Amino acid sequence: MAASLIGGLIAAGHPAELIRVSEPDADRAAALQERFGLKLAKDNVAAVTGADIVVLATKPQQVASAVRGLALSVDTTLISICAGVRIASLRELLGGNDWAGAIVRAMPNTPALVGAGITGLHASDNATPRARMQAETVLAAAGQVVWVEREALMDAVTAVSGSGPAYFFLLTEAMAEAGVALGLSPEDAKKLALQTFIGAAKMAAGEGTDVATLRANVTSKGGTTQAALESLEAAGFRLMLNTALKAADSRGAQLGDELAATI
Repeated sequence: MAASLIGGLIAAGHPAELIRVSEPDADRAAALQERFGLKLAKDNVAAVTGADIVVLATKPQQVASAVRGLALSVDTTLISICAGVRIASLRELLGGNDWAGAIVRAMPNTPALVGAGITGLHASDNATPRARMQAETVLAAAGQVVWVEREALMDAVTAVSGSGPAYFFLLTEAMAEAGVALGLSPEDAKKLALQTFIGAAKMAAGEGTDVATLRANVTSKGGTTQAALESLEAAGFRLMLNTALKAADSRGAQLGDELAATI
């Protein structure tokens, strides 16, 4: 995810020499340097020294070790793309009330890798318009952004869009498998399923018509689509999806609780 943001920023005209990266994995660090021509910092402290914007891109379980000991300027904007990690936890790890800089939580998704992502953002109460603009500039380099005003909603963002690409991949996989079961070749079934989703997504994004209406428009009374949709509804499709997203939302909150308990 960090690599997609770096690539997006450079493509948008931000000089690579102004971007510093701290990456503990030597092979990944070398690959980033070769690909983007950016500066590698010897450690996290060196990476953030004098920085206007700091992007924290680690697994939630690694956040504490990554940020402890960092001395950020009060003018620095910290952007965290760590799932479930709360602003209060980050501030506590950074010295509590001793550091009063702006923190922005961000939850991008993997289509950011191809410049087609979407990111949910939430800013700390003390974030200035400048800090919000900085965060939006960084994340918009990889796609669209949506601001949410309550931090608790970041777990819902994670459930819908952060984890969402996996739901799409699973549905595509399942449709292709069903096509094979009906006699199609694996290659044809995959192509038919995938392109159908791509085309439907473009229609939903570009026509200005709500998706319920689009669905109704392709559902002829007594036709094949109606038969399939009635089967999905009878199987509890909406309930299953609702339950799945609630599970993701709950896991995001749990990750936040787990980190907070260790501080």
